[in-house]
Amino acid sequence: MTPGIHPAAPPSGNGLPPAGTPAPARGEVELAELHAAVGRIAGNVERVLVGKPDVVRIALVTLLAEGHLLVEDVPGVGKTSLAKALARSIDCSVSRIQFTPDLLPSDITGVSIYNRHADEFEFRPGPVFANIVVGDEINRASPKTQSALLECMEERQVTVDGRTHLLHAPFMVIATQNPVEMEGTYALPEAQRDRFTARVSIGYPDPQAELAMVDEHAGRDPLAELGPVSDAGQVRALVAAVRRVLMSVEVRRYAVELVAATRRLPELRLGASPRATLHLVQAARAHAALAGRNFVVPDDVQAVAIPVLAHRLVLTPEAQAARRTAADLVRGLLHRVPVPHGSEPGPGRDRARA
Repeated sequence: MTPGIHPAAPPSGNGLPPAGTPAPARGEVELAELHAAVGRIAGNVERVLVGKPDVVRIALVTLLAEGHLLVEDVPGVGKTSLAKALARSIDCSVSRIQFTPDLLPSDITGVSIYNRHADEFEFRPGPVFANIVVGDEINRASPKTQSALLECMEERQVTVDGRTHLLHAPFMVIATQNPVEMEGTYALPEAQRDRFTARVSIGYPDPQAELAMVDEHAGRDPLAELGPVSDAGQVRALVAAVRRVLMSVEVRRYAVELVAATRRLPELRLGASPRATLHLVQAARAHAALAGRNFVVPDDVQAVAIPVLAHRLVLTPEAQAARRTAADLVRGLLHRVPVPHGSEPGPGRDRARA
């Protein structure tokens, strides 16, 4: 035998690596599984929503951050298709609520009905008792009806007639709405907008993407043929993996300073809330995980800042008259708030979680 060269270990016959092979770290395994699972979900959704990978990515970030997604745009650009495609890609319970002016809160949460045989009231759960709740055209219902979602979106529970009913994880509300200026719409209350982790606008596709969409939809409906590529158990595991993504003190402080800066802008009547800070941190962790990292860098915070913060801001009448937008204001803060350097967690650095 040639010195220094050893024969390869014979295969064990059981499919396992040879003895002595170092096992991959737990975080590496989790990130590899997350990449594979999220790639399948994204590919499935993009069969329906052609040419919008950034929108699909924010939807997946919101799902992994245990948040809720608001899709706002003009009619006909695929808002409902995005919500339904994401819901169908996950083998979870799904319900759809069509919001209309005559919809009542009990139509969403459920109602107690008297059972004559048992001589007691029985609770009949509403459509909110599902893993994925698709709320179509949410701003066509009255503010009273919209408020039925406040408790379930924040506390994952519903209280009816003094009794509390828990909602099962994963739980995500994907709501679509038309611009407020359109006929028959109501502005969402500030408290409800604040409960949505992110807001996205799909926009019109470019000509090539629109041509691909026409070819894809010719003679068949991709949404009707869409099948699940994940399930509730896997989604819960992915969410747990995202929670373990590391975030240094410097990056956490950067997220806090970014949100606090919105409260000092003269163009705003209402800045972002502390809940917005928590959502920004959770979304940044999810974005880092999708990028294949087990730690957050300032680029992750910046990538999700506009979708997470802009819809929560209330502009002054003067800013509205000057045609300023909340997204423009957040974009300006991203250029002004100092970015921390050397914020990657490493040996000996603070790896505490927010």
